[in-house]
Amino acid sequence: MNNFAKAAMLAVLLLLSATSWLAAEVKAPASEIKASYAKSTAKTMLVDINSATTKELKALPGIGDPLAARIIAGRPYANKAQLKSRKVVSSTLYEQFKEMIIAKQIRK
Repeated sequence: MNNFAKAAMLAVLLLLSATSWLAAEVKAPASEIKASYAKSTAKTMLVDINSATTKELKALPGIGDPLAARIIAGRPYANKAQLKSRKVVSSTLYEQFKEMIIAKQIRK
């Protein structure tokens, strides 16, 4: 086998191994895809904790009827971090959805 044939065969092997490695890297777990989608959606569709309905609050991860009711009962919030500082939600839960919320101030 001449040098050109060896180089061509090596190039084909490298291309095949790179393709299979790339295919393996592209397959992300469903949880990562959902988290990525939630983050990208959160930037365009922020939930205002000062005016959101129960249904809108329940769309946030980990928020059910009881927590939605507690959030509504604690209004108004000067900033979104008050959900944590007032102990309306746990720090762990707050970290899960903090990028998806805002606390707009209501002007009179």
